[in-house]
Amino acid sequence: MKAPARLGLYGLALVTVFAVAGFTANAVVPEEIVQNWTHEAVENHHVEPDDMTSDDAHSGHDASPASLGLGVAQDGYQLTSVTAPTTVGDRGELSLVVTDPSGKPVTDFESEDEKELNLIAVRADGRYFRHIHPARTDDGTWSIPWEWEAAGAYRVLADFVPTETGSGLTLSTSVQVAGDYTPEPAIGPATESRVNGYTISVTGDLVAGETSKLTMIISRDGKPVTQLQPYLGALGHLVVLRDGDLAYLHVHPHSDALRADETSGPQMVFETTVPTPGRYLLYLDFQVDGQVHTARLVLDTATGNRGGDHGGGNAEDSHKHE
Repeated sequence: MKAPARLGLYGLALVTVFAVAGFTANAVVPEEIVQNWTHEAVENHHVEPDDMTSDDAHSGHDASPASLGLGVAQDGYQLTSVTAPTTVGDRGELSLVVTDPSGKPVTDFESEDEKELNLIAVRADGRYFRHIHPARTDDGTWSIPWEWEAAGAYRVLADFVPTETGSGLTLSTSVQVAGDYTPEPAIGPATESRVNGYTISVTGDLVAGETSKLTMIISRDGKPVTQLQPYLGALGHLVVLRDGDLAYLHVHPHSDALRADETSGPQMVFETTVPTPGRYLLYLDFQVDGQVHTARLVLDTATGNRGGDHGGGNAEDSHKHE
């Protein structure tokens, strides 16, 4: 996804599909949605994806629910053999296999963002977000050492491009982690976030069904940060998750190509199109001095988030990135 991800305007049928999420300004994932994650995955395996496609040739994602990471299968490709620790503090591995329409493990992927597969693990309420890049063995098994920090239901999303098709796919499944669980719903809008001494703010309106321009500004101790380094082929990476069902978008900024030894900043400009009204969780990855940081912001759609208005609050989050 080397260009800004854009999802085309959605037809009434797609809007109806997403309407069942029932978003409100302070939505927490209802228990029935968590329980239905597995059922969605099975159903999506039997449903042909919509023929509406994004106008971003690079994204390779269509506008169907499965393309937004809401299903375990799409176009015959399926997320299988998913294993992970089941209790908090239990050290093990998170592993998975992608199979093709014939049921065989996929071992040939295109490299995007200098990686063959992006893996997102995020709890149902949007907390404990991790963006990682596991290793693949010759038999097609992806794995990475793993330990959960907190209990709850987690969505695990795999974003990849099979060489056979050249089209990007995002598949997902759910993992239940045993232990005491207290939901922490997203409070917002939060147009400013602080992480590891950096302050990240966002300006711009997020309008459902329209291309939205969002400007991220990074500062430290009140001064603009101009030492942003390229990370995985881009100045920054933005993951957008819809609060409630965690529908997934991965967006890259508008910026000139930088050499590995060049720096830039303090601004990054992203364009994205969110499918439906509601609340969205934004996770920005940026790199300074060889260290990757992830900041979380919260935006609501419609006209309430006026550019430059940071009165909506702020967030202080620490997210792992590997």
